[in-house]
Amino acid sequence: MTSNISRRGFLGTAGAAAASIAGIGPGHTQQFPERGLLIIVPYAAGGGSDISARLLARDLEPIFGKPVTVENRAGGGGWVGWGSLAQSKPDGYTIGYINVPNIFAGYLDKQSGGSRKENLDSFTPLINHVTDYNMWSVKPDSKFRTVKDVIEEAKKRPGTITLNGGGHGTDDHVAALGIGANNGTSFQMVHFRGTPEGKTQVLGGNIEVYACNVSEGAEDVKSGVIRPLGVMSPARSKFMPNVPTFREQGLNEVWSTSRGVAAPANLPKDVETALIAALEKTIASPGHKAKAEALSLDPDVIKGDAYRKFLKDNEQATKKLMNW
Repeated sequence: MTSNISRRGFLGTAGAAAASIAGIGPGHTQQFPERGLLIIVPYAAGGGSDISARLLARDLEPIFGKPVTVENRAGGGGWVGWGSLAQSKPDGYTIGYINVPNIFAGYLDKQSGGSRKENLDSFTPLINHVTDYNMWSVKPDSKFRTVKDVIEEAKKRPGTITLNGGGHGTDDHVAALGIGANNGTSFQMVHFRGTPEGKTQVLGGNIEVYACNVSEGAEDVKSGVIRPLGVMSPARSKFMPNVPTFREQGLNEVWSTSRGVAAPANLPKDVETALIAALEKTIASPGHKAKAEALSLDPDVIKGDAYRKFLKDNEQATKKLMNW
């Protein structure tokens, strides 16, 4: 998700998933699911996507009465996992985590190697799970004390201040590009397979600024492992109420990633309906919300056609913003 792109969640009431899960329809006379499900996560273990997907899998299991397994398939800016998901059999037993804006670069950014034949139409969007705002932090002894310190230094030496990223066109990268453009400077992104690798490099002094999402940084802020500079949310994060926003520091920058669930294209409609019902019941439940918030995650339900429109709108807004 990017600055100045409108964002609105559509909170629906939890459906009677148990009734819908039967999935009876033309060509599907058996119950769905008859066996366990696989959730593909396109990033390394330990990052925000992995943490939120595993929470979802655990709470989805009792709804389905079947095991739900998470498998990390990292690399290619997420497209090792997304490519695998797109090529999976559209039977509902393989679903995956999709991230906005991260998913767009692989097929939109032709100048930087975007050559995927797959695109949004290669998937059946099911539901958005969480919205997770971006933040910048540094190691405790860094010379940078505020976001403005970073911006002022970047203006003196554009293109040299290093930030970690998870791949070309990922939310941290898009945010850095946008912030640089909005403030007359630029940064050097050093990409890793996942956020944990980036944090290691920042703490080791090899990267100057740690770019991550709130869910990835909140515990490290509380424990003093990292020192926060600012959060890119419209108002202070309830997970880090003492950390100022970029807006409070004079920078009108609001950036986030939205993580949701999709299946391969051509999913049978009855299976799609069953999956959405089960996912919505899980995400909207008070128990899941409490567990999510304990992990500094903010559940944000957008489902079905509304979720498809949300993805398409963000695709076009990101394309325009990035000149793709």
